[in-house]
Amino acid sequence: MNSQKTKRNIDIVVISDIHLGTYGCHAKELLSYLKSINPQTLILNGDIIDIWQFSKRYWPKSHMKVIKYIFKLISEEKEVYYIPGNHDEMLRKFVDFKLGSFSIKNKVVLELDGKKTWFFHGDVFDVTMQHSKWLAKLGAIGYDSLILINRGVNFISNFFGKGKISLSKKIKDSVKSAVKFINNFEEIATNIAIENKFDFVICGHIHQPIIKEIENNKGKVMYLNSGDWVESLTALEYYNKQWNLYSYNDDDLEKNAIEPETSIDLIDQSTEEIFGQLLADFNFKI
Repeated sequence: MNSQKTKRNIDIVVISDIHLGTYGCHAKELLSYLKSINPQTLILNGDIIDIWQFSKRYWPKSHMKVIKYIFKLISEEKEVYYIPGNHDEMLRKFVDFKLGSFSIKNKVVLELDGKKTWFFHGDVFDVTMQHSKWLAKLGAIGYDSLILINRGVNFISNFFGKGKISLSKKIKDSVKSAVKFINNFEEIATNIAIENKFDFVICGHIHQPIIKEIENNKGKVMYLNSGDWVESLTALEYYNKQWNLYSYNDDDLEKNAIEPETSIDLIDQSTEEIFGQLLADFNFKI
């Protein structure tokens, strides 16, 4: 089983767009992945908890276990950066908060083996976020509904031996405006990175995992996107002085060992009680 395997040592792992608190989140798979690695630094690059769609009636135990595991890493003095995204933008009120090895930042800049690396979520480049937030929120609800439909489609597809398909990816690949948005996002991010002499720029937000070099007339930069844990189930890993794109779907983690989903009823639990459970698990005192 995965728990019996030696954990992989990783210098830095970047995870974004988990969307805890939504039906589309693959929290069990994420927890399985986190337990398979030993990172020195964890960068949570936005949209970790989906506050936009959070409901007290839906918070499975697997979602709470992810939060608890992150607390465990903090208690072990692993460096943990939380960069809020648009879905958890409420946490931007606490930017520059620091507790032990945990800190909340709008962006993180690290020098890795002589290379200057810029981490940020990326919603700052989204026009709908800047001018039509209600439209963005409506789109998020539609996306979550599409993911639920997709799960039903994949169940039938797998039953007939056809394998999984991604409805949202097909839509993104076929709708010209979606393709244009992704291209514009990458272009803006890399242009700014090149202007500021960064060697790497690492984003989330658009749920498109990738590592590629982008060049303009002023220079070039490595652009990386950590993807998401709704569809792609991907992360970025830094070890042996290079970045690698990890895909859970391509890994040999023992997925069958993942326990069945159960829910926590939050209706009768106060915020203090929920937070108290987290503190009790790691003997934290406040």
